[in-house]
Amino acid sequence: MLGRLAIRLTVWAERCIPGAMTIAVVLTLLTMVGASVATDTSPLKVVQAWGDGFWALVPFAMQMVLVVVSGFLVASAPPVDRLMARLAARARSPRGAVVLMAAVSMALAWVHWGLSLVGCAMLVRHMVRAVPSVDYRLLVCAAYFGMGATWHAGLSASAPLLVATPGHFLEQTMGVVPMRDTVFSAFNLSLTAIVVMLLLGLVWGLHPAPEHTRPAPPGTVDQLARFTPPAQVGNALAARLDHHRALPLVIALCGAVWLGTYAVRGSGGLTLDVLNFAFLMLAVGLHPSVASLMAAAEQGAPLAAGVILQFPFYAGMYGVIQGTGLATLMGEAIAQSASAESLPLLLYWYSGLVNYLVPSGGSKWAIEAPYLVDAALRLGVPLPQVVLSYAWGDMATDLIQPFWALPLLAAARIDFRDILGYASLVFVAYTLVVSVAFWLWPRLM
Repeated sequence: MLGRLAIRLTVWAERCIPGAMTIAVVLTLLTMVGASVATDTSPLKVVQAWGDGFWALVPFAMQMVLVVVSGFLVASAPPVDRLMARLAARARSPRGAVVLMAAVSMALAWVHWGLSLVGCAMLVRHMVRAVPSVDYRLLVCAAYFGMGATWHAGLSASAPLLVATPGHFLEQTMGVVPMRDTVFSAFNLSLTAIVVMLLLGLVWGLHPAPEHTRPAPPGTVDQLARFTPPAQVGNALAARLDHHRALPLVIALCGAVWLGTYAVRGSGGLTLDVLNFAFLMLAVGLHPSVASLMAAAEQGAPLAAGVILQFPFYAGMYGVIQGTGLATLMGEAIAQSASAESLPLLLYWYSGLVNYLVPSGGSKWAIEAPYLVDAALRLGVPLPQVVLSYAWGDMATDLIQPFWALPLLAAARIDFRDILGYASLVFVAYTLVVSVAFWLWPRLM
């Protein structure tokens, strides 16, 4: 039944849902109209706010590009590619293939969401070769599970990382909230385990019967992202340096030393910059040469094209929401109607709604945090509850929002509309379970 319903939704999405860039443009226009109607801002001022915000998130966009590229660099390294091939070989059936893909996606996303997106894009190729009868739409959808289920509950979680970093922009209001109270709390770890089990069961049941299965189109496997280290040409000094194993190993060792001293100093905490540095150094060490690393970067860079082009449009929406007071209006309405017991659940829903308009966990936190933290302090809600409610809501709607799927979709040669039917069903079941958890949490404390 789930498989038939997902197929109907997918067919509808293929006919009615436009491409990811079109969605960004439509959402931009809807945000502008909403700001004009809900606030006293004139249309001209709304357009000005949009233009003012268009480049506001360039530093964060560069961090996200590095997350994507560093994830590709690690995933494309020969040792990791061989590991992916061995993992794919363990799948014995179409259902087993999608379950394995979902498990790998959610596990990698808990560690590093960029590695999950790009690593699973690489794994798709191996999985299709190992199990050619798997439904390709569901396989790619399962590869995206990590972005909707585990990334903002894991080590690369933007909001928990920011509030755990000394000197963050709200330190005077809320202090420093250590990761042990958010990501490593019993509630977060337990909920993550429940969600992982739920989604693994769902993806098993969603795989359609053989007569309704749509495998990868002919020739797709050969077009999927694949990386082969370049061979050395000639024996000149320049060629030997470009392909010498010692150079990347020395740089990777220097990076490991810096990370070790950084951890010992304990001065900055775990941040996106530190994570990007760590994965770049890991990639340097895994590739056999500087030439291999550069070739992988050139191949992986196009996967960030959607981020580069679309992020300014989402930053423009950020400018409208912030510059017109639309976010404050929405946040204050929630805070005024909430109680200490209902705020975590309301915040979860609110964060998910805003994330669909502005899919950026870190920058969106900067918009919402001041008045949400103030509301929590007035209502006596523990701040870790606020951070985790925001984080879980922020990633929930990633399942039905195409922005962060762009690198995966580009590598897999498939459009978002092709996976939306499956993703929508998973989103509904997952949101219901997590909503119950956030409703119970303050009542059980």
